Amino acid sequence: MSDVLKQQINAAIAAYPAPYLETDLISAGAVKAITVTEDQQAHIQIDLGFPHKAIAEQLQAGLQQQLTPIAGLQAIHIDIDSHIVAHTVQQGAKRLLEIKNIIAIASGKGGVGKSTVAVNLALALQAQGATVGLLDADIYGPSQAHMLGVTASPDMRNGKQLLPVMSHGLQTMSIAYLIGSKDTPMVWRGPMVSNALQQLLYETLWQAVDYLIVDLPPGTGDIQLTLAQKIPVSGAVIVTTPQELALLDARKALRMFEKVHISVLGVVENMSHYACPACGHEAHIFAHGGGKRMADQYGIDLLGNIPLAEEVRVQADDGQPIVMAQPDCDMSQSFAKIACKVAAKLSLQAQDYAAKFPNIVVENK
Repeated sequence: MSDVLKQQINAAIAAYPAPYLETDLISAGAVKAITVTEDQQAHIQIDLGFPHKAIAEQLQAGLQQQLTPIAGLQAIHIDIDSHIVAHTVQQGAKRLLEIKNIIAIASGKGGVGKSTVAVNLALALQAQGATVGLLDADIYGPSQAHMLGVTASPDMRNGKQLLPVMSHGLQTMSIAYLIGSKDTPMVWRGPMVSNALQQLLYETLWQAVDYLIVDLPPGTGDIQLTLAQKIPVSGAVIVTTPQELALLDARKALRMFEKVHISVLGVVENMSHYACPACGHEAHIFAHGGGKRMADQYGIDLLGNIPLAEEVRVQADDGQPIVMAQPDCDMSQSFAKIACKVAAKLSLQAQDYAAKFPNIVVENK
């Protein structure tokens, strides 16, 4: 009897489309155990590969509803947990054991709100229960320090390694922390930029980071291609506005990641529309539907549409990103959904088992 019930439970779970996963829990490998006791009580252990705070109640309720019609079951006990693991990166990139996954945020074009998306995505992932870092890789125009309200310089360990600057719970690092003035220009050639970014990444003492969000500089030239080759990236997110001018460069950014064999997790359409706070009328200032067209063209996900809103600008200028300042507002909830989609999609990619093993040193004695 218990074997029959287990089969029915397995089939019922397989028929349930899990939130954000775009597949079922069985196919995703998230069902770790199904046991049925002699008195027909089912115990189901779910282990997700992404933080689950946002969907815990929804998932519990959905599975209960899916399993209740099974005849013979006297009770259903569902235990949901999450375990974030390291996923594969492009070949040849040197990874850090203290960082499980690096997610690159790119746009190809400046001025589309890439840095705003990056910082709010980092905070949204943290709100879901992950340990998150943020690396401002835009060496020529670093803006994360201002948006995070950071004015301090990082401390050093042993005179060699930088300690990440904590801001709103995030482990952060930026070239802006190391230069003397906000007005100081970075007059550097390409190789200097590449070396500086690698130093910021590899010489910072990151601490058990589940996701490191890297805010890449705009463009798709030699500098960006070199950075994409040398930073160990598990996945990338493309940020664009709906207008064709921004999409031209966003497509180039996507093709750049394809060249270095980095998975593109999806596209975020920023400034998708403006809703008048007085009358509610929606105006598509930067055209309409460009992000969706790009997603369809390249077979990737449209992760979300972020409207143009004054409060996002105000909070960023005040050093209090919207996800931190107003976590329950509609804008923050949009970022939360994007964060869940990104983390869930990444969880379906191949794991990097090499990251679990220590270095082996053979000595002749």
